[in-house]
Amino acid sequence: MTVGNDLEGRVALVTGGGRNIGRAIALALAAAGAAVVINGRRDRQAVEAVAADIAAAGGQALPVLADVGDAAAVERLIAAAVERFGGLDVLINNAAVRPEKALDQMTLADWRAVLAVNLDGAFLTVKSALVHLRASGAGAIVNIGGLSGHAGAKQRAHVVTAKAGLVGFTRALAHELAGDGITANCVVPGLIDTERDPNLPLPQHHQVSRTLLGRLGSAEEIAAAVCFLSGPGARYITGQTLHVNGGVYLG
Repeated sequence: MTVGNDLEGRVALVTGGGRNIGRAIALALAAAGAAVVINGRRDRQAVEAVAADIAAAGGQALPVLADVGDAAAVERLIAAAVERFGGLDVLINNAAVRPEKALDQMTLADWRAVLAVNLDGAFLTVKSALVHLRASGAGAIVNIGGLSGHAGAKQRAHVVTAKAGLVGFTRALAHELAGDGITANCVVPGLIDTERDPNLPLPQHHQVSRTLLGRLGSAEEIAAAVCFLSGPGARYITGQTLHVNGGVYLG
């Protein structure tokens, strides 16, 4: 796993980086030496707080609001990252929405709204960042998958489909970008202890699943895996799906 300053001199972008797993990833990449662009869709206060935490620890960070489902907004996001730090070496596609809705009540608009963020967002960020990842010479893409994309889940047909698609996208990227020195991998969190809306019930798969280790995982444990796959120790790893889930799903 990444330790010390393995990412010194590198520039990383974390979508959905304002809270929970995204926040932990941004902090871990910065601790490993990377300059980090923290993206969020609407919550400016959250992304600025992460950037402030990184700066307070002596790191470099840039908070940028952008909807990853909007092609023009993504272009502006990548441009801001490159303008500030001079390039882009690591792309973490973490932005996601996970609403629950029964299939017979789900509209096409509901379906497309989830795919726009969870799957289209990854496509758009990779497309916009590609020229810079190629210029890096050691670019790394890490897509953040979801347990439900492998095990399935009630009331999440759109989320399950998007997360499963992200695994296929990762494999396609590995084939297409290997010649450019770019690795592409997918980290799939299991049952993670994150901040949730107290007014909403736990997701269905959290209610029925149990880990072999008998506990929930932490956002920092996901971040450690992401840091490793972003760094020099993982240059011979590409096209892989890494489950970090305490044994709740054995893939």
